[in-house]
Amino acid sequence: MSSGQVRKVETTPFDGQKPGTSGLRKKVKVFTQPHYLQNFVQSTFNALPSDQVKGARLVVSGDGRYFSKDAIQIIIKMAAGNGVRSVWVGQNGLLSTPAVSAIVRERVGADGSKASGAFILTASHNPGGPNEDFGIKYNMGNGGPAPESITDKIYENTTKIKEYFTVDLPDVDITEVGVTTFSVDGGTFDVDVFDSASDYVKLMMSIFDFESIRKLLSSPKFSFCYDALHGVAGAYAKRIFVEELGAKESSLLNCVPKEDFGGGHPDPNLTYAKELVARMGLGKSNTADEPPEFGAAADGDADRNMVLGKRFFVTPSDSVAIIAANAVDAIPYFKTGLKGVARSMPTSAALDVVAKHLNLKFFEVPTGWKFFGNLMDAGLCSVCGEESFGTGSDHIREKDGIWAVLAWLSILAYKNKENLGGEKLVSVEDIVRKHWATFGRHYYTRYDYENVDAGKAKELMASLVKLQSDLSEVNKIVKGLHSDVSNVVNADEFEYKDPVDGSISKHQGIRYLFEDGSRLVFRLSGTGSEGATIRLYIEQYEKDPSKISRESSEALSPLVEVALKLSKMQEFTGRSAPTVIT
Repeated sequence: MSSGQVRKVETTPFDGQKPGTSGLRKKVKVFTQPHYLQNFVQSTFNALPSDQVKGARLVVSGDGRYFSKDAIQIIIKMAAGNGVRSVWVGQNGLLSTPAVSAIVRERVGADGSKASGAFILTASHNPGGPNEDFGIKYNMGNGGPAPESITDKIYENTTKIKEYFTVDLPDVDITEVGVTTFSVDGGTFDVDVFDSASDYVKLMMSIFDFESIRKLLSSPKFSFCYDALHGVAGAYAKRIFVEELGAKESSLLNCVPKEDFGGGHPDPNLTYAKELVARMGLGKSNTADEPPEFGAAADGDADRNMVLGKRFFVTPSDSVAIIAANAVDAIPYFKTGLKGVARSMPTSAALDVVAKHLNLKFFEVPTGWKFFGNLMDAGLCSVCGEESFGTGSDHIREKDGIWAVLAWLSILAYKNKENLGGEKLVSVEDIVRKHWATFGRHYYTRYDYENVDAGKAKELMASLVKLQSDLSEVNKIVKGLHSDVSNVVNADEFEYKDPVDGSISKHQGIRYLFEDGSRLVFRLSGTGSEGATIRLYIEQYEKDPSKISRESSEALSPLVEVALKLSKMQEFTGRSAPTVIT
């Protein structure tokens, strides 16, 4: 048994170590500076209650991006230096963000105890590699991201740190499953390397009817494609889709996790999941092969998802609404009913209509998964989602990309259970179009204006707030452009009072709400030295069944014009077009 003594290392603070809800993200070259990672880790230990550090157990793993393996060894030695009793590491340092949440919540050690928290090494959907991004975040004992009360303390600690604690232990072989025990200052310290997938696969099997999904996947009429974009989802894809559900291995794309995500951008959208998009018949050039019935993609740490049908894209806002509408029938975990549903404010109101129809509790929260976590911990929410490709439920306290894919496969299996021998299967597109016919369609788009002068961006937002004081003036502008656009009946700056802890989040976005259920939302993000990003969300609600099959761009065109006029977008930003349209 190797042994070591706790060693104190003197250090000085680094600027800019302020974590967001997704932790601290910087370029690899920033993280690899001497003491940089150590300062942040020590500041985190110092911000936690002592009983969550001394004698506790922690999880340390991530999405496998470049620098992860070195970072894991550094954190293991610092955990020993801070009195942690045991560290759990996924084999090869790989654990998806949702799997970490599940492990913190569910996994029990040989002594009957659970982990008190986790360091997750990920920069989510950002690129990886020596010249790209690295990230670290801390999750608490409920499996969810650290709340602001903790992240504020972490940041405060980073501004005045003078020392950190470590132990000079040999590196642990994280490629092999097994327990390594060290003697540290007379006590024992364990590092337990375990199979990355088993706990998570077991949880998924307890939620979904794998037998019904297996029957669907075995139908000669059903074909399937899953793209991990060389992220950590690859560590789960073969186990779940091939070994447990019987899919062909050829249905997996880019499912070998790589430190640089194969040189790609691990963001599951129509822009970056190019190979999947082409295979599903949505690329610029039509392929000769018939596309699969169902396709899906994950981001770097497997918490986001994109769902596609044959030549058909499902918006994230529609996806969460359709899962909620079908959950009780199609997913055993929800058979006793949903406690409630929630969405982030910029996400379309498709979920609201389902909640009203099914008489469910409904919550509209600011952007940030922690707000959903509070509702779930209080037993108020079962299913939730956000427009930026995040969907989840109360089985864990993070969004969960593979869960969303299994939810869709469950819905397809349920809709086709009497039909597997029929001529034609009920398709993804059929399900979405039937949903629109029942609940109406929320045409939806997002315009991002990136790197706008921060001062001008703030002026634009202030102008929009001022305009809200006179709705008759607003409606005069609206009707002057398009007489057939509905009246604005309410306009405000979104503010959220958390029903669980009473905390108030102000200035969460500017909303213009129309009589017919349509919305315009304006949000500002990132007002640093590099400028700001203005996000404009445009949503047209359509209940008329004869008008739910239009092209999105055509249906949204009048509201786009109204939004640009009300905001004086070109006047303030000098931009005649957005940087990105989603």
